[in-house]
Amino acid sequence: MSIAALIVAAGRGRRAGGPQPKQWQPLAGARVIDHTLAAFEAMPQITEIVLVLHEDDMAQAPGFTAKGITVTPGGAERSASVQRGLAAIRQADKVLIHDAARPCVSAAVIHGVIDALASHPAAAPGLPVTDALWRGREERVIGSQDRSQLFAAQTPQGFDLAAIRAAHAAYDGSAADDVEVARAAGLQVAITQGSADNLKITRPEDFARAARLLETRMDIRTGNGFDVHAFGPGDHVTLCGVDIAHSHGLVGHSDADVALHTVTDAIYGALARGDIGQHFPPSDPQWKGARSDIFLRHAAELAREMGFTLTHVDCTLICEQPKIGPHVAPMRAAMAEMLGIEIDRVSVKATTSEGLGFTGRGEGIACMATATLVKT
Repeated sequence: MSIAALIVAAGRGRRAGGPQPKQWQPLAGARVIDHTLAAFEAMPQITEIVLVLHEDDMAQAPGFTAKGITVTPGGAERSASVQRGLAAIRQADKVLIHDAARPCVSAAVIHGVIDALASHPAAAPGLPVTDALWRGREERVIGSQDRSQLFAAQTPQGFDLAAIRAAHAAYDGSAADDVEVARAAGLQVAITQGSADNLKITRPEDFARAARLLETRMDIRTGNGFDVHAFGPGDHVTLCGVDIAHSHGLVGHSDADVALHTVTDAIYGALARGDIGQHFPPSDPQWKGARSDIFLRHAAELAREMGFTLTHVDCTLICEQPKIGPHVAPMRAAMAEMLGIEIDRVSVKATTSEGLGFTGRGEGIACMATATLVKT
């Protein structure tokens, strides 16, 4: 059984508030859509992921296609978006259709749907309704509703791919979800175990609840780095990849960028993968004079390979000279590009040692750094 995941993210989600559609809003160190995709990327049974975006959001597509995700523009309504996503699936016989606005879906819920598809043409998670139900009009209760056979529908909803493609092609009109489309085509839909945590972000207050749920599952790691380089002959120093004119250079096997070395060690530390000397031994002549962005990019890529998102870097340079303040903006921009993160997640600052110690005597530059990584 080969399984594709179809993530529908073409809606505008205005009820959730905020300056942009809810799937793009920040949530627990990433965006809503990033958490949603991560849940399916972590499932080894899923061999293909298709993401449906609004046409206005297609500029975001390269970031997903670079990870092997197929991206297609959606339609005017959800059903049209689902049909476009179904058409984009290349090789699968089953499909899980999931709303991008459900970022807290668990592996157990996904597994339940996959297991049911082994013996059913369709399956979807649901929660038995336990609260009393009223019918109302004009904010008044006008009656009650029997809840004994009612379930709250959730996603992912799983289907035989050929069957749900045919069902959507034959369906006329709007539908609440893909289960309604499947049932109209005569498919029997198994109900699997849903979860109260599998909430759909709909209103502004849902972000806080989703963040609390995600933070209980997160692997959050912090790494520290410290490095020192002495001054030597030269007419500039390289810090955070930026060349700064100075009366001396820094001494080192590579370009002696003490800032990048320190941040690199902080990332390796958070990953518990040693230090820069283990990955790039100074005894190896190929690194003689190498630019230190090679080392930093390697650490960032290793973090991604291990399933971590780098959420923040804080770098403090300790020196009397040169003056760091005028160069902070380009230093932050350069390091953000190397790390592949937004500039507002990169902090670069400087301090002196008040004339004390080797930095106070102008003998070199020291640096401290902290990196935070999150794995959901």
